[in-house]
Amino acid sequence: MVLPDAVRDAIGRRLAAEPDPNENIDRAMARYHQIFATLPIDLLQEILDFGRHTDTPGVGYVQNLPVDAALPATPGDGGPSRDKPTFVAEGVLLALSGLLGEPVGFLTEKNGQLVHDVIPVPGGAMTQTNQGSTVFLNFHNDIVHDLIGRYDVSNPDFLVLSCLRADHEGIAATHYADARDIVRVLDDRTIELLRSPLFRLNAPGSYVRDVAGDAEVLSDPVAIISGPEDTPEISSSANGVRAMTSAAQAALDRVQSACREVAHEVFLRPGEALLINNRKGLHARTQFTARYDGKDRWLQRTYVRRNQWSIRYRQTPENRRVHY
Repeated sequence: MVLPDAVRDAIGRRLAAEPDPNENIDRAMARYHQIFATLPIDLLQEILDFGRHTDTPGVGYVQNLPVDAALPATPGDGGPSRDKPTFVAEGVLLALSGLLGEPVGFLTEKNGQLVHDVIPVPGGAMTQTNQGSTVFLNFHNDIVHDLIGRYDVSNPDFLVLSCLRADHEGIAATHYADARDIVRVLDDRTIELLRSPLFRLNAPGSYVRDVAGDAEVLSDPVAIISGPEDTPEISSSANGVRAMTSAAQAALDRVQSACREVAHEVFLRPGEALLINNRKGLHARTQFTARYDGKDRWLQRTYVRRNQWSIRYRQTPENRRVHY
């Protein structure tokens, strides 16, 4: 999906005039809908169809998006930046999110922010989190710790990743492996094991670090793959999955190797975004070198749900978009 130059420039001018969306997020979302309604109808429908149909691809790649005219230094603490003079990037991110569903926040991920700054942080370089850089971020989907014991229920339906600044060498790649492709390269016995509740997902690294004192917080036993054969859903925690039998561990290892066999690779650049279905597949990130010099890789991310009704038990009283 590539925006025509004239459309990009017109949308960029409108977004540059908009205030910080956090001042009134519901008003901002309505305005972004209004602005992005000017997209060419075929492109607008392609994005909408990506979010509403079960048989569409699990990842969408949008190029030639507007960017901020001036970008401050990449925040050294993982964000958010307090020095951005305009909010074009945030407008692009939230507008794309609004075409897929509704952006939501969780207090245990970036303190409930709706816009997540995905930036390397020195203390997190070796972790399986969005602060990492020097290790391969394993194939996973973004899950959310939940006291009900299931981390695959209130997790996002979609992620949107938008690039503000690439890494220095331009080698950081985002991979996406569709569950339909993964299943096609697995044998029947492996699939049978993966469809059995033989696995416990570890809570996200941010929860383990900030809430649990670095101790594992494992989910109830769950299956890795669920749903109809032609439209499977897949779940895997970046921060670790504990198999309950040796056969289940072998199946889990096979999933990671299958992901590498079938994954698509994208090197995000400024003005580009990925729309990621968080249920249809798993995503990963390659290693890169962070210099912590204000010019490091800087992505922004949203969590998006088609419907917040089913997670209303987690809603905070202060903000209807933010959950425990």
